Amino acid sequence: MSLCTPGTLQFGIQLPVQAQSKTFAQPWEADADHETIVAIAQAADRLGYLYVGVCDHPVIEKRREDWEGTTWYDPIVTLSYLAAVTERIHLLTHVLVLPLRHPLMVAKSASTLDALSGGRLILGVGAGYAKGEFDALGANHAERHRITNDSVTVLKAAFAEEFPVATTSSFTLDGSLGARPRPAREGGPPIWVGGSSPAALRRAATSADGWIPQGQRLEEALPMIAQLQELRQESGQPPLDIGVYADVHVGNDVTHRSTIHGSPDQIAETFAKHLDAGVGHVMVRFRSTSPDDLEDQLARFATEVAPHVRDAR
Repeated sequence: MSLCTPGTLQFGIQLPVQAQSKTFAQPWEADADHETIVAIAQAADRLGYLYVGVCDHPVIEKRREDWEGTTWYDPIVTLSYLAAVTERIHLLTHVLVLPLRHPLMVAKSASTLDALSGGRLILGVGAGYAKGEFDALGANHAERHRITNDSVTVLKAAFAEEFPVATTSSFTLDGSLGARPRPAREGGPPIWVGGSSPAALRRAATSADGWIPQGQRLEEALPMIAQLQELRQESGQPPLDIGVYADVHVGNDVTHRSTIHGSPDQIAETFAKHLDAGVGHVMVRFRSTSPDDLEDQLARFATEVAPHVRDAR
């Protein structure tokens, strides 16, 4: 199920406040609360952004707290809350760490959220990386890629049928177990795979509807995109929804070295290169100094930049 239209570039946002890793959170986020989360999501909804994305870490090891922090809202709970206060915007898990959870439980949560939101969930999934997190939750870190592949198979079966049948190395469904509510969309929500490892790229190209990298910007992602397109063509499946990440600030009053900034025309020209590379969507994190500044950035980008990307090619 593709959400991206060939020849166009769509934009989603990484939701602030929900995940406060010290590698990317901005100072004002520490004092923000759920009202700020709602206001930003509603602004993105009004302005026509494709999705709002939320991250996943059930627990953080103390040794990693210095750079990752411990504020990580649960993704399904957060998106369910936002589903009730938005109308059109898609709700993206970026990414749900599949091998930390049984896939039937993920299917239940995802189907419920998709039904309650009127078919707006995008289920972004990944294999995870933090061994201490796996150990704390009794999950198998060494076999996480195999388990993730098996879980995707189970999810697709559970989305397709009320009484699913699937056999993998980790799970067996014999059609004796059923679950409702069913997803709002036939076949369930699109599954986008995150990650840049060889295993993740193959998983995305052969088993998913889209790819979302973990922080890679266009220049870093180009060789991965080429590999994805080659693998996808070999699989004989429809084109993959390919995305990249971007830090953005409309204007020149920013010093962060990796931020795309400048006039609206300059930014549109930069994103035109994404279209030429076969990218269909970009997850944007706007550099801002306050919630009000972020809402201003959302509005300026949506009205002054996004509509002109195609014209800048």
